[in-house]
Amino acid sequence: MKSFLSNACLWLLLLSSSTFAIPTIQHWQTDNGARVYFVPAPDLPMVDIEIVFDAGSARDGDKPGLAMLSNGLLTEGAGGYSADEIAEYFENLGAKIGNSLVSDMATVSLRSLTEPQLLEPAVEMLTLLLAKADFEETPFERVRQQMLVNLQYQEQSPGAIAKKAYYSAVFGTHPYGTLSSGTPESVAALSRDDVKAFYARYYVAKNAVISIVGALDKKAAEKLANRVVSQLPVGKTPPTLPVVAALSEAKRIHIDHPSTQTHVLIGQPGMARGDPDYFTLYVGNYILGGSGLVSLLAEKVREERGLAYSVYSYFAPRRVAGPFIGGLETRNDQTAQALQVVNETLDNFIKNGPSEDQLKKAKQGITGSFPLRIKSNSDIISYLSVIGFYQLPLDYLHQFNNKVEAVTLEMIKDAFQRRLHLDKLVIVTVGGKN
Repeated sequence: MKSFLSNACLWLLLLSSSTFAIPTIQHWQTDNGARVYFVPAPDLPMVDIEIVFDAGSARDGDKPGLAMLSNGLLTEGAGGYSADEIAEYFENLGAKIGNSLVSDMATVSLRSLTEPQLLEPAVEMLTLLLAKADFEETPFERVRQQMLVNLQYQEQSPGAIAKKAYYSAVFGTHPYGTLSSGTPESVAALSRDDVKAFYARYYVAKNAVISIVGALDKKAAEKLANRVVSQLPVGKTPPTLPVVAALSEAKRIHIDHPSTQTHVLIGQPGMARGDPDYFTLYVGNYILGGSGLVSLLAEKVREERGLAYSVYSYFAPRRVAGPFIGGLETRNDQTAQALQVVNETLDNFIKNGPSEDQLKKAKQGITGSFPLRIKSNSDIISYLSVIGFYQLPLDYLHQFNNKVEAVTLEMIKDAFQRRLHLDKLVIVTVGGKN
């Protein structure tokens, strides 16, 4: 039975159309205050549900790793069911359960076929996981030990070392300054009581956003949304996060590591979701370092000088200003040269902006690939959760290409001059001596 259902799901996905009309988003609230965002997708007999809580690692407080541990335990036991029993339960229904966490948000997701005999029990178990997590000692200790092992691995990974140092240097004591995985000391100190208190505070209806994409009408979606959070307390939303402070000076950090390659991260605070400069910075960065091998950074660092196989830059907007990050890996003895080329490229781009031809190609690349980003239910629900969580306009997807097309050379030059300051850049290098 479960093998047949898995094969059926795969077959249906392979048959899905490669092009989708831009979806229209419907929005309402559940009876106990959760916000719901819904897109009907009748072509496939399946439904995707994501429940997103403002319970990411930015809510860790003085216990780094707490949000990740709490989220990771949701599928490890609930209502008397063990982790193995929960996994087998969903597998027998041909359904897929998932949970994940980033700095701003904690997510629990379900994908199921829409036949009532499959969907109904899948939703019943999802409801149980959200509202009746057990947090028993054995799974608690198992997941905590897994986190500690992962942290030990990170201490040996030059990429992970660079990332940790970068976020600490850019964000300092702000909640974004510590990675979601926490530290060995903080995770070792976490207790079940810590997890239970975090769960009780943040996994509540008013702190939840429900995204639904699937072969349902609005009435069925309303019923589904109400049911999913029906057993959650109403609760309340958490306080707003503090503003990210601008950097007052440049920072250069080198960490010795026994490797032939040096990992390089550069950047500073960038922008928040909904920032008025979002589309301007997005298009500008596509030209600068966000378009792979055809970006300016790739041209200057890789193609012209062969200093790195890959070089990139991106903005990572969050609830409040997330980071602007540039990165590459290069031979230890080429680190200084690579950094010089990156800085020269950034400086020239900030001062002069892109060319008309570069802007034209960027717009063609972004708008031309946009249909591919909403071609499947899973693509749509990812956008839906972001739109709902950050309360972006409901016509965000409809306006996306128009906003991109409206960006001008002058707008890019102005925005990058206002937002990026090379005299206050954080530069982190991790590798052998150069």
